[in-house]
Amino acid sequence: FQAEDGIRDLVRSRGLGDVYKRQDLGFEGPPSKTRVVVAMSGGVDSSVTAALAAEAGYDVIGITLQLYDHGETLRKKGACCAGVDIHDARNVADQIGIPHYVLDYESLFRNAVIDDFADSYLRGETPIPCVRCNQTVKFQDLLKTAKDLGADALCTGHYVKRVIGNQGTELHCGEDPLKDQSYFLFATTREQLDYLRFPLGHLSKDETRAHAARFKLNVAEKPDSQDICFVPDGRYSDVVKRLRPGAIDPGKIIHIDGSILGEHQGIINFTIGQRKGLGIGGRVAAEAIGESPPLYVVELDPTQKTVIVGPKSALARDMVIVNQINWIGPDIPWAESIDVLVKLRSTQEPVHGTLCRGDNDEGRIILQQKQFGISSGQAAVFYSVENRSRVFGGGWIVGTELTDKIQ
Repeated sequence: FQAEDGIRDLVRSRGLGDVYKRQDLGFEGPPSKTRVVVAMSGGVDSSVTAALAAEAGYDVIGITLQLYDHGETLRKKGACCAGVDIHDARNVADQIGIPHYVLDYESLFRNAVIDDFADSYLRGETPIPCVRCNQTVKFQDLLKTAKDLGADALCTGHYVKRVIGNQGTELHCGEDPLKDQSYFLFATTREQLDYLRFPLGHLSKDETRAHAARFKLNVAEKPDSQDICFVPDGRYSDVVKRLRPGAIDPGKIIHIDGSILGEHQGIINFTIGQRKGLGIGGRVAAEAIGESPPLYVVELDPTQKTVIVGPKSALARDMVIVNQINWIGPDIPWAESIDVLVKLRSTQEPVHGTLCRGDNDEGRIILQQKQFGISSGQAAVFYSVENRSRVFGGGWIVGTELTDKIQ
């Protein structure tokens, strides 16, 4: 959107000037009598969310969360909730004429997200802190704050859709598959969905930026955040080392046949399925085990501080074990199995599987085809086979197995 004429053409061709006014937030009363809190991170998505709600006449309150030391993050570009983002959110609120508050959630964020992130790596897992943040800080603590302020809804800039179905509120993928964030919201409960609103779910990113340009927001061309917000320059190992000094204990790199191929400087530097940066040359590995590279990380043993590597075939799994299942799908007996589409990574296309739920929100997923590089600490997110956009929920991956089911 370098040229204003291009912006105007996009707005005109897609009717963006009044697209929000043709849709409301689903309340019976007039917008002026309906209070909504908008979670404003300082980015273009949440800024447009607030501007659209204000334009539609709602009583809007903007809230920005201070989640970590902004003295450090002021120097970090490409993150969300940093010091500069708080400044941007405040400016947008002033521009659209809504009250804006900054709440200190640093302690909550540290306990619920950052500490969990570090401990997860020590357990040999690959965590997703954005899910934990949504699950705890934003959709639990912030949601409660919104209710305390007398708000009828909490609005966020997530690219997902909230749909009223035959059995209540449903969560669906965002209209734009390139921006869909449903994987990161699998832990959202039905009760939370009843209170949440996602005004951008029907828009593409280009359409959102067109709205930002229409409102003349200073963040209209602000880049999207790319890294984990509290990880400077994407170097997550530096954060874990600072929080958990024992994480850098050295150990052995071992082939699945038992051959010792080298040493490492901490298992936190490795993830399941990793191929590059193993610290063992392809030639050395080939000579040691009589096999040509490439080699992949197939297992992490935090107790023994070992990294186990092997060929890609050693990564194959057809069973995924999950816990803390959040189910927002159709009402069926808990013990019954159900066919689902499942995402095992945020960037992966869903694959077919059968979810068998057990006791205490635990379960296992039998995959129709073997998958490679499934890591504990990631999420398995369930989608409807009949309606691929509908989210049935998900759970945290705690283990995998290779069974005789798939030959």
